[in-house]
Amino acid sequence: MSRYVIMANGNGTRWKGYLGTPKHLLTIDGETLLTRIVRQIREREPGAEVYVSAENPQYETPGAIRHAPQRKEIELDRFVPELLCDGVCFLYGDTFYTDDAMDTIMAGMDESMQFFATQRSIVAVKTEDADLMSKHLENVRTQYTSGRITRCKGWQVYRSYKGQPLDGLGAADEGLILIEDETGDFNRPEDLQRFAAARTQDGHEEAQMSLATSPSSPNLDERHDYAR
Repeated sequence: MSRYVIMANGNGTRWKGYLGTPKHLLTIDGETLLTRIVRQIREREPGAEVYVSAENPQYETPGAIRHAPQRKEIELDRFVPELLCDGVCFLYGDTFYTDDAMDTIMAGMDESMQFFATQRSIVAVKTEDADLMSKHLENVRTQYTSGRITRCKGWQVYRSYKGQPLDGLGAADEGLILIEDETGDFNRPEDLQRFAAARTQDGHEEAQMSLATSPSSPNLDERHDYAR
């Protein structure tokens, strides 16, 4: 990949200001989620273009360019059209990625588009063909704005790419790359509580889980409301 876009442009209403900090600025193992993702990219691909897609100036992150998206009408707009290019990877700024997960996501591609997911959520989308991804984004947008479907998320882009019906739930097939480790998103406070409990069970020291405010086959349709 030549470009990485860390999507942090949702409204976060389901987070409800938990702990008094935006979820993207949660500090885990001594760094915010945004800082962690940027570091993980830079360690693996030092020359990549890295963007944090966010209007909030608090989300300025060393090693990345903050980009205020031009359009923020529906959830699909998190896949920032003006940053779409051949060789781009979209990551979620409210997600804790393990190093193994980042190794998997940043490995070479054997398809024009690839989708990565945990048992709960899509966590990355990448493409070698900007025109192809743009076609599927436009297909989902058209069907959503015309009222033919009720959701317009990464999952619908996946279904469009796979030639499946866009609305409703469905099992993943071999085209979805599953990540089965500690990787997970923080959409609601309960997600963070579940993550912390799992870490405690696995023997992590409590000190590793700092939740302080920063000083500055899967059912994927349950995640990524634009309220996120």
